[in-house]
Amino acid sequence: MATFAVTTAHGPAWDRARDIRQQPGWDEHAAFADQLVELGVIVLGGPIDGGPEEVALLAMQAADAAQVRSIFSVDPWVVSGVLRVKDVRQWRWWLDSR
Repeated sequence: MATFAVTTAHGPAWDRARDIRQQPGWDEHAAFADQLVELGVIVLGGPIDGGPEEVALLAMQAADAAQVRSIFSVDPWVVSGVLRVKDVRQWRWWLDSR
């Protein structure tokens, strides 16, 4: 398994008038992400400051970038267009205090 830095961004259905936890389908998306954490797929992650469209930065374990995108293809937010995967890059960790 490799580690990937994954940046997510607003999808076309993102409601700019609402906070992240007020977006439609928040509970379903959160349950999906929690399951990925339990499975060890998401190592860490959360909201990130950045461009006006960016939502979160995640460290994920997967065989390759295609698998990362496949995993997100069933995220309720991706399916409904609230969220999209912006960038997937392999991330070689040299330092880890955990």
